[in-house]
Amino acid sequence: MSSDTTLHGSDDKPPRYIRKRDRVRDQDVGYGKPPKAHQFKPGKSGNPKGRPEGAKSEATILLELLNRKVEMRQNGKIRKITILEGILSKLTEDSLRGNTKSAAFVLNRLAAIASTASTESEINPDDKAVLDAYLRKFRSSLDEKE
Repeated sequence: MSSDTTLHGSDDKPPRYIRKRDRVRDQDVGYGKPPKAHQFKPGKSGNPKGRPEGAKSEATILLELLNRKVEMRQNGKIRKITILEGILSKLTEDSLRGNTKSAAFVLNRLAAIASTASTESEINPDDKAVLDAYLRKFRSSLDEKE
């Protein structure tokens, strides 16, 4: 064999047989990028027996149930309240009657609500100074336009 000849034949002709791995290298293949032949076809799901469209999650179902209105007698009058409101009022009544678990639950919920409300309304003094400076600048630019 001469040194000019390659294993596949002459340089001007492409080889008859190209290895599969050499063909795949032409495509962008790697982690998260399967070969085109193995990608999902348009309109087909990778999880065909998965959650059907319109199926509700457990959280959605629970919220719908707790927000449903029911009639409840309070102080001799019939009121329409949500189930959640009824549960919380019953827990509050039980805690007044001496049920310590109900009292602990109600007080813990109150503390959690109070802590989230206080963190939302507080403004850092540095942030307040920046906001005040911005408002002054904005108002002065409005006055100049008039």
